Amino acid sequence: MRNLPTIRRATGAAVAAVAALAFAAGCGDDSHDSGHDGGANPTVSTSTQAGAEQHNQADISFAQGMIPHHQQAVEMSNLAETRAGAEVKALAAKIKQAQAPEIQQMTDWLRQWGAPLPSSPAGGHGQTSDGHGSHGGGHEGMTGMMTEQEMTELTASTGAKFDRMFLEMMIRHHEGAVQMATTEQQQGQNPAAKKLAGEIIAAQNTEIQEMRALLAKQ
Repeated sequence: MRNLPTIRRATGAAVAAVAALAFAAGCGDDSHDSGHDGGANPTVSTSTQAGAEQHNQADISFAQGMIPHHQQAVEMSNLAETRAGAEVKALAAKIKQAQAPEIQQMTDWLRQWGAPLPSSPAGGHGQTSDGHGSHGGGHEGMTGMMTEQEMTELTASTGAKFDRMFLEMMIRHHEGAVQMATTEQQQGQNPAAKKLAGEIIAAQNTEIQEMRALLAKQ
C-alpha cells in the first residue's frame, strides 16, 4: 500500500502523455486537411481556365483571317497532287500537313471565345460557318490571298506551268501569312495564339526560301 501514490502518479503521467500525443496528431491532421481543402488544385484549375479564356480582338481577328488563308493554301496544295512536278508536289504535301491541323485549332479557339467563324476563302467551293455556299466573297482583299480568277488559272494549269504559278502564288500567300502572324505577336493577348503566330512565321519564312530556290530552277 505504500506504493499506491507512486502507481497513481505513474498512471496519471501516462494518461497525460497519451492525451498530448492525441492532441498533436489531431492538430497535424487539421493542418493537412486545411491545406488540401483550401488547396492548390482549385487555384491551378482557375488559373488554367483564365489562361484559356484570355484573349482580345487582335486574337479573334488573327484566327478569323488565318483560317481562310490556310484553307486556300490547302486548296492550292490539293491541286498540286495531280498537276505538279515531284518537288513542288512534295512541298505542297508538307504545307497541307502543317496547315490543316492549325485550321482546326483556330476554329476551336473561335468557338471557345464565342466569336463568329469565317466563310470559305476566295476560289473555294465549300460552305460558310452557317452552312450556306461560299463563292469567295470578302477575302480577296486579304493580304496574300489569291483572287478567284487566279485560282481558276492555277486549276487549269499542269506541269511546269503549274509549278511556276504555284510557287509564285504561294510565296506571295506565305508573305501575307507572315505579315498577319507578326501583327498577332505585336497586338494579340492569348498566349497560345501568339505561340502559333511565331510558329507560322518561322515555318513559312523557311518555306518561302525553299520556294524561291525551286523557282530559280524553273
